[in-house]
Amino acid sequence: MTEIKGKRVVLREKRLEDAWNDYSWKKDAELARLDASIPLEIPFPIYLLGYAEELNCADEGGRTLAIETTDGRHIGNCSYYHIDRAKRETEIGIIIGDQSCWDEGYGTDAVAALVDHLFEAERFDRVYLHTLVGNSRAQKCFRKCGFEPVKRVFRGGYDFIMMHIAKYGKAPREGSSEASTQVKS
Repeated sequence: MTEIKGKRVVLREKRLEDAWNDYSWKKDAELARLDASIPLEIPFPIYLLGYAEELNCADEGGRTLAIETTDGRHIGNCSYYHIDRAKRETEIGIIIGDQSCWDEGYGTDAVAALVDHLFEAERFDRVYLHTLVGNSRAQKCFRKCGFEPVKRVFRGGYDFIMMHIAKYGKAPREGSSEASTQVKS
């Protein structure tokens, strides 16, 4: 894969030198809360071993990309997963781990660039995501990129809003789970 370029960010393949940032972000309690997870508690050398293994394994179930500023600073990650080629859809996730970059438009640019890539190069027709009900910053970003709320989902002890965007602006398929439980604002 070549780089995916936005206006302010570049999405690129993960590298071993990204490990320290990723480790630091996974240990951060606030980032873990926003990611509906718990902070990482293992030592860096153990984390690094698993990280190196993941980089060497191709995963047909998805892909994680680094988010860099145009000047080459690694500020976060985005991914797509739960790929369903038959339905031509995938789920995405994003984290801007460098908190000095929050509210600066990097997340919006990264999501927009990733979605464009998924629609054009990967030929998906629908992209969806789950965001915590209380994460208004993320919801604002996703709405700016054209995502619309679909339904509320409770899983793993967390309350999420499922949001989606369709390449051709299509509504959820009739009879689908997405169409049956619309979100009430």
